[in-house]
Amino acid sequence: MDTLAGYIPIFLFMALAFAFPFVTLLVAKLVRPHSGGEGKLAPYECGVDPESDARQRYAIRYYVVAILFVIFDVETIFLFPWAIIFKQLALFGLIEMLVFLGILIVGYVWIIKKGALDWA
Repeated sequence: MDTLAGYIPIFLFMALAFAFPFVTLLVAKLVRPHSGGEGKLAPYECGVDPESDARQRYAIRYYVVAILFVIFDVETIFLFPWAIIFKQLALFGLIEMLVFLGILIVGYVWIIKKGALDWA
């Protein structure tokens, strides 16, 4: 039993850590006012009544832009460390980065030829 006595503060801390969110939410539910209604549940558009439902489908072009952003963002993330140690990598680093950029440029040309960016 003596070996477990050292763990009692840890168990108490864990119990408090798990109980705190539940107790806080319960107290907040008991204390808050119960007013509201349709006006509280309606979306707010700068004081103007909403024209349609807020849950609509997005056009696929927004996802294309997001994917392109991620691709070129990752490219930038790879370019910064490469530029910092460019002198240490010498010719090998230059060739590796040219291969990397070449693959990205081929993909970008393919996207343009496919017509994925014609709407932009």
